[in-house]
Amino acid sequence: QVQLVDSGGGLVQAGGSLRLSCAASGDTGSWFTMGWFRQAPGKEREFVAAITWSGRSTDYADFVKGRFTIYKASAENTGYLQMNSLKPEDTAVYFCAASRRYVLTEQRSGEYDYWGQGTQVTVSS
Repeated sequence: QVQLVDSGGGLVQAGGSLRLSCAASGDTGSWFTMGWFRQAPGKEREFVAAITWSGRSTDYADFVKGRFTIYKASAENTGYLQMNSLKPEDTAVYFCAASRRYVLTEQRSGEYDYWGQGTQVTVSS
């Protein structure tokens, strides 16, 4: 089992930045992909970014390319999502997730086995 705790959300003005964290504990040696998803009110959960646990490969949704960066601290069981140039449409609850499989480019929530509790990101105009 893997437990994920995501944090770092908050209220920020448009154009600002936030860094989300996803701390993994438990059997972290058993998974290969970490992802971030988001869900706005009344909308389906959507893929944001993913990274292999080695940190060597990443994938991004088109709407965050050039603005968001996913990375992993090599000495920690923690992944991060650096979000720059935030827009009001980025407002959502953000969830980190982990998969026991290599699903880097799948971009589907059903491919992930473990989920954090979510952290609210609100971008004001």
